[in-house]
Formats: sequence, C-alpha cells, structure tokens
Amino acid sequence: MPEKKVQISVDAGKVLGELPQSWNYIGYDECNYTYTPESQGLLAKFGAMQEKPYYVRTHYILCTGNAHGSYKWGSSNIYLEDEAGSPHYDFTIVDLIFDTLLQHGLKPFVELAFMPQDLVDPKYYDVGAENRRMSDYRSFGHACPPKDYQKWYDLIFALVRHQVDKYGETEIASWYWELWNEPNGKMYWRGTMDEFNKLYDYTAAAVKAACPRARVGGPAISGLDRPYSLEFMDRFLSHCSAETNYLTGGQGAQLDFVSYHIKGGGYRADPLHHPVDPPSTQRLLHQLQIGYDLIRKYPGFDRLECVLSEVDPDGWAAGGAWDNRVLNFRNTEYYASYVASAFDKIIRFGQEKNWDVRPLTWAFMFVAERCFEGTRTFSTQGIHKAIFNLFEMYAHMGTRQVHLRSSASQDPLVYSDAWGKTLPADIGGFAAQDETGSLQILVYSHHDELNRGGETGVELSIDHLPSGDGPLTLKHYRIDGQHSNAYAEWVRQGKPMYPAGGQFAAIKARDGLELAEVPRRVTPQAGRLSLFTSLPAHAISLFVLER
Repeated sequence: MPEKKVQISVDAGKVLGELPQSWNYIGYDECNYTYTPESQGLLAKFGAMQEKPYYVRTHYILCTGNAHGSYKWGSSNIYLEDEAGSPHYDFTIVDLIFDTLLQHGLKPFVELAFMPQDLVDPKYYDVGAENRRMSDYRSFGHACPPKDYQKWYDLIFALVRHQVDKYGETEIASWYWELWNEPNGKMYWRGTMDEFNKLYDYTAAAVKAACPRARVGGPAISGLDRPYSLEFMDRFLSHCSAETNYLTGGQGAQLDFVSYHIKGGGYRADPLHHPVDPPSTQRLLHQLQIGYDLIRKYPGFDRLECVLSEVDPDGWAAGGAWDNRVLNFRNTEYYASYVASAFDKIIRFGQEKNWDVRPLTWAFMFVAERCFEGTRTFSTQGIHKAIFNLFEMYAHMGTRQVHLRSSASQDPLVYSDAWGKTLPADIGGFAAQDETGSLQILVYSHHDELNRGGETGVELSIDHLPSGDGPLTLKHYRIDGQHSNAYAEWVRQGKPMYPAGGQFAAIKARDGLELAEVPRRVTPQAGRLSLFTSLPAHAISLFVLER
C-alpha cells in the first residue's frame, strides 16, 4: 500500500515566466567518439528533441595522438612542430568533430584543452627527450603549461579564426569557448595557479581577437568543498576581476561566463565490492551553494551566465558496475530520478537568486562496451537507458512555466545527514504550457538511499485550466522499475553481455518512453481537475493534458 498522500498543486493560470529549459548541455571525455556511427545515432536523437539546440562539450580536442578515441582519451593532432620548431596546424579532426555536431542540430561547447605535446613546457615534461613515451604524455604531459605562451595564443587565435572563416561570426558567437578542465587537480593541470591565470589571459585575448563576439570563460573547477579547489577558484575570479593581466598589463581579463563542476560522490575500483553509499544530492547542491557564494563576492560576476560544465552524481564516467558495484545505479531508474531532482533544485536555486545557472550532464556512450556496463551513459549498445527517457520527458515541456507546489519537496541543503536517510522521498516537480495551451506536469520521486522501497500516494490538483470545462486528453508517461526502463528487461533476459537476435529485440523494445496507463479523456469542473497516482521512491511521471 502507498504511504500517506502527498499534495501537489498546479495553478495553470499563474504563469511565472519562461521556463528555464537549461538542461540542454551534455558532454563526454572522448572527442573522437563524436563522429563514430554509434555516437552519431545518439547525437541525432538529442538534436531532434527540441527547438532549443543541445550544447556538447568534450575533452582532449587539442591533444596529440592517433586521433582514435578510447576510454578517457582522445586527440586531434591540431598542433605539431617541425624540426625547426615552427608550428603546423591541422584542423582536420577538429573540423570533423564540429561538423558532426552541427550536422545534427547541436552546438559546440568548446573546451580549449589540453596541451599539445610539442607545446608542453619541458620543465614539466621533456618533449625533446629521445626516450619520451606517449604513455607519459597521456598520463601527465597533456596537463602541463606551455613552453611558449605566445605560441599558445597563436594556436587559439588560429583555431577560432578558422571556425569564423568556416561557419561565420554569427554562428561562432553562439558557441562557448571554455579554458581547460578541472585545473584544481593534478590529473588535468600540473602547473601553478598563477600559470593557469596567465594561460587564461592569453586564451581570452586570443579568442576575442579572432572573434570579438565569441564567449570565453572558465575555469571549470571541481570540488569546491575542498580548500585547495576553493582557493583556486577564488584566485581565478580575483585575477579576472582586478589583477594585472599577464598579456596586456591592464586590469583583469575578459570573462563572459563562469564555469565550475559539482559532483555528488566519488568512487574508485573496488573488486571486493565493499558496501558504499550511492551519490548524494545534498553534496551536489552544497557545492552549488559554495560556488554561488564565491562568485557573488566579485561585483558583476553573479550577473554572468554560469555553466556547471559537469553536473555528475559521481566522478568516474568510464568506471562501471564491474569496477564498483554501486555504479550499477546508472543503469536504473535511480539515475533518472537523481538527475530530475538535482536539476529541479539547481534551476529553482537559480530562479530564487536571479542567477542564470545551467547544468551540463556529463554522460554519453562508450563504443563496444558490454551491455549495461554501468558506465555513465545515455545508451548502451544502442539501447537507451532510463536516464535518456528523462530527457525525452524534458523535450515535451512547454516554454511557459506555471506555478507548482509540492508538500513533500525536500531542501537538500538542510538534510540532517549527508544522504538524507532520515527523511522520506523528495517529491517535487515543475509544470509548463506550450503555445497550443497544452499543460505538461513533471513530477519526480527520489531518495538517495539506493534500495529504498515503498510507494507514496500523490494527489495532483490542477486549477485554472485554460480549456475551461471542456474534455481533455490525459497522457501519463512514467519512468520507474518497470516503465521506460530497458534495464529491467535486460535482467529478465539473463543479463547477456552482447544480446543479439530476438533477445536484443526484446530489450530494445522497452527502451523508449512508455505510458503508465492508456490515454483517457478527463473533464475539468470549473477549470479544476484532480488526478491520483502512486510513485515508487525512484520514479518520474509526466502528465500531459491536451485538447
């Protein structure tokens, strides 16, 4: 039996303004995956979801290598030097990446990283040594400062100018140009804070010189709940605000948007599978609050757009359930309800603070993985996961937000413990209308306890329906353990690593967005309608009311 009822009220006559459909950002490490057949199929589906284009961010587009993607690695050979040290630019692979995105109606969120091998400062990585190895470059060489900041400037200027010549300034002005990724950790930056700020000064100047209308920003810091990361972010903002520019000698540096990362947990390989807690929405949103408080210290920066250029339930996209059992949550409805709850809280936080904040989902797909590997992906072997269907739900939402209130919406910033185990499920949502007057209501239930059982009854009261007392068609879509969830069918099929034939067809048949009930006609009374449902601890319902 469901637990006691939760009251959710929607006032369709109370329009709050434009719905911030700011979930249209995705990203992944392996830039070379972009143009593979498997990836293009998934990109095309994101491109077709809504009129507002998705932005795509990838790592490694400036790296040296064989231009073949592998887990957490990619390269383009955009920059090479001859024996005399003269640069040679090759835009072939970068063009292929950007062309592919644009072909499918997407836009590049260009991460300007990492350091080309021939440009690395030999103080950190001796590129001239006869015994240099690509494994060393992949391990740490790419994370080093440049040997010549002017050559770095010239590379960035040439890259941006090439795109302007190819696509036009108006198109390029709609992209993002972000310096680096997580320079607060040695995995991605071996230099000092000052060296990073110097790199930013040269980067921002080069981007603006090549395209004055282009948007440049950073610093893509992660882990703001740790002292060093917080200091790094503070030093960067202080530098951009008022310190001496390393290139121009003037005050500050151009900053068109701010970026940082928030994560709800961290996991490493654990063959023994010691029990650990799943990701925490409280930890994720605590980092959101820290970043906001820091940014608003600097006059005007809180009015800049802020892109959370990685919003992750955890920090290891390429790890899977074979590495750590807890990561199996990514295959299930838990991942979908986690993102639904977290994104709703992020967007509402931004609205309350009058702060333009936009979350980016760091997930995509991996070529040739085992079925339901447990990596942080939207699909596996061409089979969509429950998390993908959440974005299908988002694509149904209209642009005019209307008032919604839930009696069971939790505030993660005041949880009594890190995972909120002492509280009931977080049940909330948002509602919108489209240009036809149809009403869409997305309601989620999420609890940070992975194996939380039970169901909660929900009474949904809708007032001031624009259609008056005329009949409406109700469509009720659902993501839970049995709906819009191919993982459940995969389990029923015996968890095959490489399903084929009828077995694959049976799993694939359950990977789309599914209805919880047969569409039916409902008749409001005096513009009012009441609906009833029950939600498991990890579930999402989308109610669509239309003529």
